[in-house]
This record gives sequence, C-alpha cells and structure tokens, in this order.
Amino acid sequence: MSQDPLQGDVAVINSISAVPSILDVVCRTTGMKFAAVARVTEEKWVACSVLDYLEFGLKPSEELKLETTLCNEVRCVRLPVVIDEVREDPVYRDHHTPKMYGFQSYISMPIFLPGGDFFGTLCALDPRPHRLNTPEVLGMFRLFADLISSHLGALVRIADSEQQAAAERLVSERREQFIGVLGHDLRSPLGAISMGALMLKEGELSEDQHATVAMMERNVAKISDLVDDVMDLTRGRLGGGISLKDLTDAPLEPVLRQIVEQEQTIRPQPLIECVFAINHRVSYDRNRMGQLFSNLLSNAMKYGLPGVPVAVRASTDQERFTLSVSNGTDPIPQEELDKLFLPFMRGPGAREEKGLGLGLYIASEIAASHSGKIDVVSEKGVVCFTFTMPVRQAA
Repeated sequence: MSQDPLQGDVAVINSISAVPSILDVVCRTTGMKFAAVARVTEEKWVACSVLDYLEFGLKPSEELKLETTLCNEVRCVRLPVVIDEVREDPVYRDHHTPKMYGFQSYISMPIFLPGGDFFGTLCALDPRPHRLNTPEVLGMFRLFADLISSHLGALVRIADSEQQAAAERLVSERREQFIGVLGHDLRSPLGAISMGALMLKEGELSEDQHATVAMMERNVAKISDLVDDVMDLTRGRLGGGISLKDLTDAPLEPVLRQIVEQEQTIRPQPLIECVFAINHRVSYDRNRMGQLFSNLLSNAMKYGLPGVPVAVRASTDQERFTLSVSNGTDPIPQEELDKLFLPFMRGPGAREEKGLGLGLYIASEIAASHSGKIDVVSEKGVVCFTFTMPVRQAA
C-alpha cells in the first residue's frame, strides 16, 4: 500500500459529516464488518473513509492495487456487484479477489458525480455469507450512494458559487428526507424478523438455537433503537421539533429509578449514585422523559472515567424541575462542549462501540419540547449535564 496521491478527494469525503454514520448504518443493517467509501480511477483504488471491525488494516488515504479489487469492475460496467456467498456464486466463486481478501459476501455500489462522471464506490465485505441481493439492501446502498453524490455536488457548487446557503439547505433536506424514508422502510423487515424469532421461541429448540434466537432479538432491538433515533432526527429537523403525545403528572421518581436500574443492569460499572427530592407534581411525557434521561445516563456511563461513580440528582421547586447527570472526565475544551448536542457528534474517550451520535441531540430536542433546556459544564474533573424545565407544561 502506498500513500494516496489524491488527497483532495479523500479530504472532500472526510468533510462530509454523514459518511461515518452511513458506514455505521451499513454495517449494523447488513451485519457486515467492513465498509468503505473508495475513490476509484483508471489507475488507482484509494480508501477515503473506512469502518473496519475485521481489523483488515486499511486506513483512509491508503491504496489497494486496482486489479485486485472488484470496484474496478464496477467502474468499468457502471453497475453494482453483489455477492451473497462467494462459494455459491457462479461468476465469482473462482475469482481471484475473494480468494485474496478472504471474503464470502460483498457489495459495491457505484458513486457518480452529479454530472455523471464516475467517482468511486460504497462497498462492504465480510468473511461470512450475508443476504445482500434484496430490494431493501440494494435500495439502501443506492440511496446512500446518491446521498454521497449529492454532498459531493454540493461541495463543488459551494466552492464555485455564491449560493452557499441555498446549496447547504438543499443537501440537508435531501439527507433528512432520506433518513426518514430509510427509517420507515426498515420497520417492516425488522417486524418480520422479530415475529419470526417469537415464533421460533414457541417451538422446541436446542440450547444453541435458543442462543441464536436471543441474538436475533438483541440485534432487532439495537437496529430498532437506531431507526427510532434517525426518525427522531428527521422529526426534529423537518417537523419543527419532537412533539409530546401523552402528558401526565404521575410520580416521576419511579420512572427515573426504573431507568437507573436498567442502565446499571446493562453496565454494572461505574456505579450510579442517586439523590431524588421531587416534592412537586411535574407535567411530562413519560416515554420522552424516559428517553431523555436514558440518553444522558447512558452517555455518562460510556464516557466517564473508570471507577468514578455517575451522580444523578433530581429535584423540584414550585416552578421548575431539575435533573443533573455528572461523571468523572478528563477536561473537555469549551469548543468541544459546544458541539456535543449536534447530530452525529460524539465526545472523546468512549470505551465501547459507538452509535450514530444522536443521543444528546435527541435529548436536547426532547428538552426543548418540554419548554426546557440542557446545559453542560466541565470543570474540576467532572462533566455535568443539567436539564431544567417548568413543572407545568403549556396546554
């Protein structure tokens, strides 16, 4: 592998903030462990952005020999290449590329510039077989490739034109519409998988089969959470915020304690220390308030320093409800704190697999829907998120 001479194209792709999230959704949705956006020319294959759970070793700006890749075939025929299982594929079972890189499933979707010129590919591979040649998977890859193409076109227009604001709005709207469509369309196959797992559980299964069904249910739940997050992102950006549906003034403390128990069960460390003094009735949306607190608490558990407890405080006075979540942390610069509530942003130092980076953004949108806000400060080795809102919601 040699250093990429096309640094400009690599930089352009890496300037598109949605690309890491696209690769994350590709891997989570298909189950594949490697995904990349590649720049492909007549002479070179260059990695622009990579998500590598296989420890394949390929990094952005590095090259593969063009003739060893299937992306070169995509460039030549301008059509996707899709392989569910190499050993069963009549075209590629004896092909040198799968043998060289050791994969069984593979998909590569062409990315075209708005003028029609070939730019590169959105590709993914895995040493295990996966069902990829379906309308849902192909449609998802095609829409993601179109999304990247739209961003590339917008960046060119922004560089060459004084209409920067209008171009950015257009690209943003297309991105959010796509995410909304993707989230909606993924619910049907997820529902079918969930129903199938439920039916399997009712039969006589071996221990290994029970474990497999449990794994299916866990992954359906993870993807469902991702779908909920992207749908909330779309509603927040296109629909004027996240709406509240079922306001209640039922006691709030049991809701908070239930979430603490759930989070502590999932992550036994660090410990969660709680102090509640909720002495007034609070008007709130139970599901949304639970989501806000869960996002704040999960964030504190993931990003806190090992061995330092997470502190939760909740209280009321006659006018306001206050909820704070704090954890030990290395100092966070103010410019980083200012970005934490942006979508697709993640704080430094997470000790586990990262999601899409929507949790704090969604929490802030839920806070706004309750006529409240979330503030964050980092000082003396502690970062503290504080949510405040009126105890009564406007009708």
